[in-house]
Amino acid sequence: MSPLWYIYNDGFPDFLAELLEAEELQRLKKVGMHCGCEYSSFPLFRFSSPYTRWIHSVGAGLIVWHFTFDVKQSIAGLLHDIATPVFAHVVDFMKGDHLKQESTEEYTHKLIEESEGIQKVLHKYGLSTEDVADYHRYPIADNDSPGLSADRLEYTLGNFYCREKKSPGEIRRIYRNLTTVLNEEGIPELAFTSSEEALTFTLGSLDNSRMFTADEDRFCMQYLADLLRKAVEWGILSESDLYTTEEQVLDKLLQDERTAGLWKEYTCFSQIRSSAEPVEGIYCVNVPSKLRYIDPLVVQEGIPVRISKICTKAAEAVREYLHTDFDRWISVSGEQECKQ
Repeated sequence: MSPLWYIYNDGFPDFLAELLEAEELQRLKKVGMHCGCEYSSFPLFRFSSPYTRWIHSVGAGLIVWHFTFDVKQSIAGLLHDIATPVFAHVVDFMKGDHLKQESTEEYTHKLIEESEGIQKVLHKYGLSTEDVADYHRYPIADNDSPGLSADRLEYTLGNFYCREKKSPGEIRRIYRNLTTVLNEEGIPELAFTSSEEALTFTLGSLDNSRMFTADEDRFCMQYLADLLRKAVEWGILSESDLYTTEEQVLDKLLQDERTAGLWKEYTCFSQIRSSAEPVEGIYCVNVPSKLRYIDPLVVQEGIPVRISKICTKAAEAVREYLHTDFDRWISVSGEQECKQ
């Protein structure tokens, strides 16, 4: 359970509650939102509360329901991460897709179609797999960056909460300032009614984005991708294991001396260093990153406009973030301090 769910919507619609019993959704309770980075000892990933794909998915479904009251759109929002593998986008790194981060979505339709529990609920509400398998069809659920959708809104607010950047009261104030409008392309989109709240949200979301692209984050994800790749090559893991839970995968990794050593080393990483050239003799990588940001709409005198168009502070913050330089090599340095 997440206290944010009660901010996203007053009450829990029956169709969402019924779907939560499906084992495909239950699995997401054991898949984290931070791509395995939280298992390291880097201070950046010491979160105050757990944040899983389950918490995020339920939140996204509730947000879509709150703003659309459309069953199929809400279910699509709930199910959008159902095919997320262990350590999430680390598997995109394994597959060479970490800049687009789309490779892990390919199993969504199959999982929904083959789930007895999900199909039972869909049939009850007169829906098909095609109605809910692609949340990209529904712009309130998902839209093109840098627009604001339920998916982006939830993981932004969820990170505000688990990183202790905003209190539940502050998150509630941000959320209650939102409405739906037609954007520049005539497509429905979430928008703020106050430029002050829009700026607060934008600067906070950029702070989250800097965590997603930090040296520590990129190093962790590349290391885990290489670890998982070796585990598959050595026959310790199968491809299907990647779609179980992180607990199950860790149990297998720790049963083999080779991967157990690599994993234990990973959990002790606590200090990062960067250099212009690769460092010989240690694990050292050069990793670019997907630059994710949100430039939300604000309704000004009845007209929606991007916050970056009316606020210099927001525009400068976005510009600075988009000029993030990844042209460096990253590794760990000195004595590492394992979590207690």
